[in-house]
Amino acid sequence: MADGVTIRPAERREAAELAILVDIAAHGFASWLWYGAVQHGVTDTAFERGRNKLREEPGPGNWRDALVAEVDDELAGLSVGYSISAELHEAVVGHPVLEPLLALQKQIAGHWFIESLGVYRHQRGRGIGSALLAREFKRAGSAPVSLITESHNDKAQALYRANGFDEAARVEAVPLFEESKKHDWVLLTRKVA
Repeated sequence: MADGVTIRPAERREAAELAILVDIAAHGFASWLWYGAVQHGVTDTAFERGRNKLREEPGPGNWRDALVAEVDDELAGLSVGYSISAELHEAVVGHPVLEPLLALQKQIAGHWFIESLGVYRHQRGRGIGSALLAREFKRAGSAPVSLITESHNDKAQALYRANGFDEAARVEAVPLFEESKKHDWVLLTRKVA
């Protein structure tokens, strides 16, 4: 484990900061998704929606699935992981941007899925990402571990490859905006040793 870093389960009361870290992990993609609730009058801000999702909603991806990394009594990073159920094959998305991601997830039923791995920029380079991954590997047990990242996220891919992940598949991402950087979504899998 990285020096001075404590990895522990997240707490419900930390949902607001978890939302920030999930959005950091997603490079703004999460807050873009959450903004739909603002447009529909459900919340006042995207981050209120993210907080509510992480704090209250049942199903995968909430605070119960999160681990946090603490440094000097402050949250420095998080990971969110859970098992992908075969029921995912029945899932339908309501937005074209999500279709490529769901297509990749449907390929990994039975895998442990790391939905998010994010570390505050000023805390990077201390081994926090690797420490979080090591804990996710323990939570996965004997299941393969998979995650999805952007093809242009070289630093994240280097971290994942250094921790035993290999590319399993990729699909072209649907751009969020007209001026969005074109990229692929890359599915990386770490086989059980």
